[in-house]
Amino acid sequence: MTTLISGLVIFFAVHSISIVNHDWRNHMAARLGEYPWKAIYSLIALLGLLLIVWGYALSRQELIILYSPPGELRLVALLVLLPVFPLLFSTYLPGRIQCVARHPMLVATMLWAIAHLLVNGTLSDVLLFGTFLVWSIADLVSLQYRSAPSVPRAPTWAANDFIAVILGLALYAAFALWLHTWLFGTPVIV
Repeated sequence: MTTLISGLVIFFAVHSISIVNHDWRNHMAARLGEYPWKAIYSLIALLGLLLIVWGYALSRQELIILYSPPGELRLVALLVLLPVFPLLFSTYLPGRIQCVARHPMLVATMLWAIAHLLVNGTLSDVLLFGTFLVWSIADLVSLQYRSAPSVPRAPTWAANDFIAVILGLALYAAFALWLHTWLFGTPVIV
């Protein structure tokens, strides 16, 4: 569990710099240069992510069950997950979805975390998905008081929403049918 917690702390510490001190982040990016700053940021985030993956795998060997969700919540979780991939794609494909969601990646992260908390009740699951949920809410709230970071995006085009939905639903189907099992060893549809 220590590896998982260490990974979460490292990953979210670097991802929370803008939440806690946006001006310091901008100062460091200007001082070091945008690309060196992003390289350092990315390496630290990658280290955290690797520790999260490794720690989560280790923690699954000794499950500490906090709650046992009813089986009916699997369908609810599948429905909550339905918009996640279209929202992720709409982050980079500006259109109406992006305008309505305002911060589609954060909304997608919240929905992803909620869906997983609905069907997973172990301590490691609550730590992993709960941390992502709390962080995404904190980041969304902080965006009320700071400017949103610039994200490389495709040009605005009328078909972007259609593309985001089609690609998102295709990826959702791939995850539901086999990718989730292949990547994480847990079937989505049982």
